[in-house]
Amino acid sequence: MKFTESRGNDGERPAEVPFSAALMSPSASFGGIYCPAALPPLPPDFLAAHLDSSYKRLAQALLEHLGLDIDAAILRAALDRYDRFDDREDPVPVIRLDDRLFVAELYHGPTRAFKDIALQPFGTILSALAKRDDRQFLILTATSGDTGPAALETFRDAPNIRVVCLYPAGGTSDVQRLQMVTEAAPNLKVLGIDGNFDDAQTALKSLLASASFNARLRDLDIALSAANSVNFGRIAFQIVYQFHAYLALVRQREIEIGRPVALHIPSGNFGNALGAYYARALGLPVARIVIASNANNVLTEWIETGRYDMSKRQLIATASPAMDILKSSNVERVLFDLYGAARTRELMTLLDTQGWYQLEDAELARLQAVFAAVCCSDDEALAQIRAAWARGYLLDPHTATCLKACRGEPWKAEVNIVHSTAEWTKFAPVVERAIHGAETRDDRAALRAIADAAGIGIPAAIANLFDRPVAHPEIVAPGDIEARILDFLGA
Repeated sequence: MKFTESRGNDGERPAEVPFSAALMSPSASFGGIYCPAALPPLPPDFLAAHLDSSYKRLAQALLEHLGLDIDAAILRAALDRYDRFDDREDPVPVIRLDDRLFVAELYHGPTRAFKDIALQPFGTILSALAKRDDRQFLILTATSGDTGPAALETFRDAPNIRVVCLYPAGGTSDVQRLQMVTEAAPNLKVLGIDGNFDDAQTALKSLLASASFNARLRDLDIALSAANSVNFGRIAFQIVYQFHAYLALVRQREIEIGRPVALHIPSGNFGNALGAYYARALGLPVARIVIASNANNVLTEWIETGRYDMSKRQLIATASPAMDILKSSNVERVLFDLYGAARTRELMTLLDTQGWYQLEDAELARLQAVFAAVCCSDDEALAQIRAAWARGYLLDPHTATCLKACRGEPWKAEVNIVHSTAEWTKFAPVVERAIHGAETRDDRAALRAIADAAGIGIPAAIANLFDRPVAHPEIVAPGDIEARILDFLGA
């Protein structure tokens, strides 16, 4: 499979590149990102043929079908990272929550969030390619809370790789922050940003595109890549669990092969939703992809009206901080797939210069043929956590934003699969406030209170965080990021 540029080609880069090139160097012409030039439809019998396949076998079959130019041995080693999940035979369990309502638990990896599913194999592949080619890489990542811990975990002590992680100071949960700032490996650098996630992501994309910064890295013989979902190396692995969840319901005899389902996805940077979009394009029976937003509901407005407008918005801190994003990078890949490179460049230029764009009526109709949207307030999300707790199920506040739609009239008759993106342990004070009505306490106390009430243990990966020393206390202004990175590299 070949990859092309979302905003067209500037004549200085190849018009198309293989997967490995897009993975190792994700920055494209005119500030764009790489997208599949075409998706090869799956054969009609693909689902039936893989009904009883293991998760790893399903992933291997899908990725081989896509024709990614990754050596088979490297791909096998990458998929073997799923053996580190809670259940190597079922790394993504699909749980029945109610009639026609199921939860795909995507958080059973080492950092207890769905980013592990993509970043565990991604890290193995990128590290293997760097070692094979005897190249040194700097991996940048900006995080709203989950990408950072997963990227740091997968690249810890990796040869030929150094990682700089940018997170919004005060914009993550305490557990997410501790997962990052206590990582002490010498090839890792974590910087808190005096700003929000959009500031961190803007800084990352600016560095990826900066001629002067890239020139400094070339002088150091260091190549530059990214671990955010601007890198399609992440997205490829997020396609797989869409198929796995569907086949799990077939095995549970909840649906027959061919029956469409509704996928409900709490969305921030739109990578998870994009994996669902590509799965549908490949042939997975999906009636709609329902995007859940919190009070930062720019995506809801976009899907319902065609207007993507950040011009009059200020980012709102919510109980679901990983979704506190206004500029969702992966929307650009949907624009490219639906409307082409010229229109994508036009729309993204408008967004960059005036802060908004408006789709035409025919364009909006194409978008709404695939996506629906819901906005969920903090109070509504807390109510969903309480309702699930009463049924014996623990939800995190991001997953909870999806349930408002599932309970609504348009979806009651559908088979609904909710993507649960994080374990409750990462947001324990919010969960405790929902189920006990308690004032927000520190994460450690909230974790113990919930675990005691539920009669369960706290995963060691979370419980041990509070006794680890902080290795990265630094908080910097966005304008100081480049200098701090160069200091870290010894420049």
